[in-house]
Amino acid sequence: MDDQYLANLAHLRRARDLVDREYAKPLDVTAMARRALMSPGHFSRAFRAAYGETPYSYLMTRRVERAMALLRSGMSVTDACMTVGCTSLGSFSTRFTELVGMTPSAYRAGDHSALRAMPACLAKAHTRPIKDQPVGIGEAAPTGTANG
Repeated sequence: MDDQYLANLAHLRRARDLVDREYAKPLDVTAMARRALMSPGHFSRAFRAAYGETPYSYLMTRRVERAMALLRSGMSVTDACMTVGCTSLGSFSTRFTELVGMTPSAYRAGDHSALRAMPACLAKAHTRPIKDQPVGIGEAAPTGTANG
């Protein structure tokens, strides 16, 4: 690996860390690219190549992940949507359903008692939403999907 490749990965990690910390704030590709010291177009291509998804997809996955925890605690769907930084309940619900395999309301109404018995780090890994691999209540997480 050359030095430029490693430098780009370090810049991309800074942008990904920004999303992980500031997911509830208004973030767009331009802001993420600025953190990575790249143009938005180059950043989007490099992020997808490095992490297998677009920056926006990564942001929405983090938001859904956090919303799942809020819904398990009993927060309303609308409040969870707004708390994680989404401004459109419809878009949030669509993305949530796509990633989790059920609507936010159905997820909130589910039995999460098994997750409450787990250490938080295991519950997070168990419920991590991954596109095309819906997380079901009471099901084991797919093997090898708890990437972080």
